[in-house]
Amino acid sequence: MNVEELLRDTLREQAEDGPRTPPGFADRVLAVRRRRRARTIAGAALATVAAIAVTVAVPRLDGGGQDVRPAGRVDRSDIIAHTDQYPPRDMVAAGNIMLAAFSFQSLKKQSQKDELLTRTYHRLNQRTGRYVEDTRWSVMDTVPSSRTAAVLERGLPAQRVGLLDLATGEIRRWIPVPQGVGGVALSPDGKKIVATTYSSDPDRRYWSRRIKTSGPDGENGWWLQGVACRTGFSVIDVASGHATWHRAPDWKDPWGRPTGGRSDFRFSADGALLYEHITTQPHRQYHDLSGRSVATPANEVKFELERAGYSPDKKYLVHPSGVRDMTTGKEVPKVSDYMALLAWADNKRLIVFENSRNGDHPHRLALLTLGSSKAVPLTAYGSQLMTELGSWAPLFSAR
Repeated sequence: MNVEELLRDTLREQAEDGPRTPPGFADRVLAVRRRRRARTIAGAALATVAAIAVTVAVPRLDGGGQDVRPAGRVDRSDIIAHTDQYPPRDMVAAGNIMLAAFSFQSLKKQSQKDELLTRTYHRLNQRTGRYVEDTRWSVMDTVPSSRTAAVLERGLPAQRVGLLDLATGEIRRWIPVPQGVGGVALSPDGKKIVATTYSSDPDRRYWSRRIKTSGPDGENGWWLQGVACRTGFSVIDVASGHATWHRAPDWKDPWGRPTGGRSDFRFSADGALLYEHITTQPHRQYHDLSGRSVATPANEVKFELERAGYSPDKKYLVHPSGVRDMTTGKEVPKVSDYMALLAWADNKRLIVFENSRNGDHPHRLALLTLGSSKAVPLTAYGSQLMTELGSWAPLFSAR
């Protein structure tokens, strides 16, 4: 879940109206998404404790009362929180997963007035328990089921995919991708990687493809767009390193317009299929692992950006309107008010983005137990993740 995917998601909503781009297009698109995502939190907001090392009341795993532990040290406590930090400087974790890394995004000026969307990653140093900047990578992906990250070096498209050991910060193996890879995504079980290949950098935005915009005070500006450069994808087996490449150029809408720029493939919630974002209904195009188009899975008909997917025991599924109990088909109550459901900490708890009741955009990481109307805070409140370049995006892995 990143800013580029968000913008593509909102742009496709506008694209359904036809090929003409109205004035102030990009600004209104972002405003629409802010309204969709900034949901009001049900119940009272939890108090934020401003302290260097926060003490968190943690239910014992055996159900025997409260275990109060300092959260400022690297340990195996059920919950490690820093409610005075956003983004966190010290380790944040809950249940079976931890915040393994997070990224900032920024636009850097290039030649010929072009721009390059650049990510800066901060990875958890598990020896010190602190997040440190790791400047080696242009793209990183993790999943809560694995302790390995898929990474790409600076300068896209790269010629290889790295398997990064999150415990040591060292590369376990390099896997060649001679077609030139610009995006990577792990399967939910961490056993496969889909590497999307491009002929040029998918994060470069071109002055020659600019759209005129207008701000809230009527001032004019420019929104720069990428170009269609996707060539295909490789499905990589993590254990063996075996990769198979398939040709797959950019999808085109009914008016013949390609998606343009970054258009990565990702795995479906069960890992059996791939999907890409498209600008028309149903907003996702699914493919089998060889690239053939297939029907949208029944459980993912209304999916957009949500990536938490199935709970570890497969009993629950996160989808755009909340969480579904797969045994009964019913919605779990008291979940849909949260801004984003990010990752399963265990079979009954989710790490979420929780909005502040005092403003439209501030949010924090929190831990929500299904059936509860209150979430345990994990960080302090910070700026809106999904509408501002420069805001941070979290990545989770197994502890």
